[in-house]
Amino acid sequence: MKKFVLVLFILALGLLAACGNDEESAVESDSVKVGVSSGDTRTWDYIAEIAKEQGLNIELVKFNDYIQPNIALAEGEIDANAFQTISYFDEFKTAQKLDLEAIGSTLIAPMGLYSKKHTTLEDLPDGATIALPNEGTNFGRALLLLSEAGLITLTDDFEGIGAIDKIKDNPKNLEFEAVAAGNTPRFLDDVDASIINNNFAIEAGLTLDDALFHESATAKPYINIIAAQTGDDRPELKKLVEIHQSKEVEEFIIETYKGSSIPAFVSVEELVNYKDAWN
Repeated sequence: MKKFVLVLFILALGLLAACGNDEESAVESDSVKVGVSSGDTRTWDYIAEIAKEQGLNIELVKFNDYIQPNIALAEGEIDANAFQTISYFDEFKTAQKLDLEAIGSTLIAPMGLYSKKHTTLEDLPDGATIALPNEGTNFGRALLLLSEAGLITLTDDFEGIGAIDKIKDNPKNLEFEAVAAGNTPRFLDDVDASIINNNFAIEAGLTLDDALFHESATAKPYINIIAAQTGDDRPELKKLVEIHQSKEVEEFIIETYKGSSIPAFVSVEELVNYKDAWN
C-alpha cells in the first residue's frame, strides 16, 4: 500500500511539473524581445503598453550601434529588431550573409545637417569639414542630403551606397570625416557641420528646426523597418507589426514628434522594391 501511494505521489509530481512547463511555454510564446536603438524609445515604450493590454509582452533590448542588433537577431538572441532603414538593412544583411527579412514598415526619421559654428548653408566656408555616418547606406544617404542641399553633385551611377568616389563635383572643396553614426553629434564641436541620423539628433537634444538642412520628403529607401529571421511567421511577430501600424500608434508618433518622425506604413512588397526610387 505504501509503495502504491508513493507511485501515485511521484506521478502527481510529474503531472505538476508538466503543467508548469506548459505554463512556462505559454508565457514564452506570448513574449518577444525587440532590439531597438538606445536613447529615445518613447514610441516603443508606448507600443509595449498597448501590447501588454492585448496579452503580448514586449521586452526592449537596447543597442548603442547599428551593427549588433542584426547580429543578435541572426543569432536568435532577440526575436525582432526595429532601428534601421530598409536600404541599410538590405546592404548589411547581404554583406554579412544573414538570413533575415523585413516584416513591416514603421516610420521615416529625417536626417539633418547640423552645426554649432554656422547658421546657414551659405555660411559654410570653402574647405569646411563635414562629419557623416561611416556605415555604407547612411554614408550614401548623407551624400544624397549634401547633393539635395546643393553642396555637391553625385555621379550618374549613384544608387544609395556611400563612397567618396560617388562625388562628381565638390565646388566648396568640402572635407569629410566618417565616424560611427552614434558619434556624429559629439563631433559638432570639432567640425564645421555634422550629418546626424534623427534618433541620435533627438538623443542629443536637437530638432529639425536646428538643422541647416534636412531631408525634405519621405523616400522608400529610408523607411525604417521591423526585421526578423527569414520565415519566422509566429503570430506574436505579426501582432507586433499590427500594433505598430495601428491608428493609435500613428497618432502617437505624429503628436509626440511633430514631424521629426513620420509614420510610413507601406506594404512589405513596396519595402523590398525600394531601389525603384533610384531609377
